Amino acid sequence: MAKSKLLEIYDKWHKFSFGNRLFSWFFSKQAPYFATIKPYVVDLRPGYCEVLIKKRKSVENHIGTVHVIAICNGLEMAMGAVSEASIPSHLRWIPKGMTLDYTAKAGSDIRCVANVDGKEWAPGDFLVPVTAFDENDVIVVEGHIKLWVSEKPAKKS
Repeated sequence: MAKSKLLEIYDKWHKFSFGNRLFSWFFSKQAPYFATIKPYVVDLRPGYCEVLIKKRKSVENHIGTVHVIAICNGLEMAMGAVSEASIPSHLRWIPKGMTLDYTAKAGSDIRCVANVDGKEWAPGDFLVPVTAFDENDVIVVEGHIKLWVSEKPAKKS
């Protein structure tokens, strides 16, 4: 399978000490609401993406924990990146829904993980498992984001 454009950019920039920071900024500009959480892409490869959200005042709720909507934003970013890095070139995707359980308070930095390693991409509904962990590896949010996967239209010549 040919490497996606997003994965090519990540692999190129990842080599530099500031590369992940630069890539995170670049990718968050693709959907400007991602920038609200100041995400940091820790790892991106076919089948796996990990995004870090630092706990700071701008992502906290009224009880001082990371707001679940900020976490959902990080999970959606991880899902989008892993989908772009993993989907075969003849297919395309669009989000269709999100089902999440809030399992614990998010009182620290949060790692948002999307993992489709070993899943077979095919047209139709496709569930991307997503999990958010605190700094002690406690799961604070888990579930899946449902995508609609379809064939890309044939290019006109």
